Amino acid sequence: MRTPAEATARLRGAFVGSASGAVSIAAHALGGGVVAPGQSSIALLIAACTAVGVAVGARRTRYGLVEVMALLTIGQAVGHVALTMSPGHHHGAGTTAIMGGAHLLAIPVGALLIRGAEIAVTRGISAANRTARALATRPAVPFAVAYTVSVGPLVPARRLLFSSGFGLRGPPLRR
Repeated sequence: MRTPAEATARLRGAFVGSASGAVSIAAHALGGGVVAPGQSSIALLIAACTAVGVAVGARRTRYGLVEVMALLTIGQAVGHVALTMSPGHHHGAGTTAIMGGAHLLAIPVGALLIRGAEIAVTRGISAANRTARALATRPAVPFAVAYTVSVGPLVPARRLLFSSGFGLRGPPLRR
């Protein structure tokens, strides 16, 4: 079974890498940049965002919302630089206002979505682990009452039982 920390780290890496690539393409297109599927910059973008996703997913520490926003910022910067490396790039390494706005809007929205997915996956894996543990344990067998009958000779009574004295019980005799 996978631990929730391992699964959320891999999920976080996959989401940060893919969101960085998708937002880089969308913001680039909104900002007037030319993005053609056949360009070598797309291949470089995929490779760069994959590297960002693997780097983020390799660390198994828990991230808060601010850390995920920082990871998305780094990923989008790497994606933007990868897209600007095409030979026919129009606006240089800089950004237009629309492109910058799209990047800035995508950072908190993406971070909220990624954190929500992490929480959902953690809860889902924990529930699956609890269910698997419950199904793996066998129900307790109800106890069976066993009657024992001694077959051998009876055990002689102990001396303690007879130490109260010998004789008849009752009031003393009148004489």
